[in-house]
Amino acid sequence: MAMFNVNTHRLDPYRNFKFRVKWDGRYVAGISKISALTRMTETVFHRDGGDPSNVRTSPGTTSFEPIVLERGLSHDTAFEDWANMVFNLGGDGSVSLQDYKKDIIIDLFNLQGSLVMSFRVYRCWVSEYQPLPELDANNTCVAIEKIVLHHEGWERDTDVTEPQET
Repeated sequence: MAMFNVNTHRLDPYRNFKFRVKWDGRYVAGISKISALTRMTETVFHRDGGDPSNVRTSPGTTSFEPIVLERGLSHDTAFEDWANMVFNLGGDGSVSLQDYKKDIIIDLFNLQGSLVMSFRVYRCWVSEYQPLPELDANNTCVAIEKIVLHHEGWERDTDVTEPQET
């Protein structure tokens, strides 16, 4: 069975380094790493009262792991602006209830730059913001900015189909 329906000659899966993340209708600059999209459904164990030796299982509550986004530190304030919606330094403790949860879109591209998959992640909000990593004068790494997004689930956009590769 072929792994690809349109490009049946293709044997290798998509590479994981061509992607973009969008929120508020625009792609966010410089995101270099996204943690995995993970869905977990708890297992409920039960048994019939008359059958003491067999345990049965059923699906329970489904939860979603937070998503971590990382990018090189720059002057783009998209991470900070969103993180500030749930943290008010002014002291009154108010939160922007209208805007702090956002849907994001994660787009995956093939080596030709064609969109091959898209995932919509629902009602995300920033639970952790790291504007500056630990600094080390003996290290030559790029300074990385990070946010952690809690969310209420994701789904693949089935309207995005396999493109014809040339």
